[in-house]
Amino acid sequence: MDEAVSRAINAFKLGNPICLFDSENREGETDLLFPGQFAQPATMRQLRKDCGGLLFLAIGHDVGELFSLPFLQDLHTHPALVSDNLVLKELITNDLRYDSRSAFTLSLNHRGTYTGITDHDRALTTRRFAELSEECQQAGISGEEARKALGNEFRTPGHIPVCRESEGGLSRRQGHTELAVGLARLANMTPVVIGAEMLQSDGDGALSVEDARAWAMQRDIPFLEGAQLIDALNL
Repeated sequence: MDEAVSRAINAFKLGNPICLFDSENREGETDLLFPGQFAQPATMRQLRKDCGGLLFLAIGHDVGELFSLPFLQDLHTHPALVSDNLVLKELITNDLRYDSRSAFTLSLNHRGTYTGITDHDRALTTRRFAELSEECQQAGISGEEARKALGNEFRTPGHIPVCRESEGGLSRRQGHTELAVGLARLANMTPVVIGAEMLQSDGDGALSVEDARAWAMQRDIPFLEGAQLIDALNL
């Protein structure tokens, strides 16, 4: 296995961050990623301060199916919703420059949070979602029982935007959602990953791959390119 992939896997297993660049042919962005089950306030603080982009939770297709989480794009184009909310017809997503479909599903807050936006609150939402996903899967809980378990602890809308892996994962779509989930699976971990895009200091563009690599090297954070991860998964 590629040394960079091995380093990333070992870091993830310890709850440490990795940097993951998708490709020049896609978004051309580097994300800082942590395994969701290890999320602490300090995790959210580092993502918020060091990245500048949107904090998001990448989840596996299996987790999305477990809790019946819909893609927002499907909700927003559903005929019944469009007829009741005419503005949705005007806001249809049909001009993405980097993909044909958005990975976003519902946004969540844990019911134990206050506003949901503090580092403490977002860490709680992230960590408990990862833990609940694993608990339900290990117990063989699914369907209505899993949805009720989710609803007992979480509400929507919230301050953690969730992105759901496409069915087929990286064999179908090579976005950061699929890459993040793919890394978690390589590490035999729950496919729930918290991350954020790394932006230039002025926020006017993505941090270049060269600058992101240097940033990671200075901090001894593993740096990985999407192609290396895809090769490791034999796709």
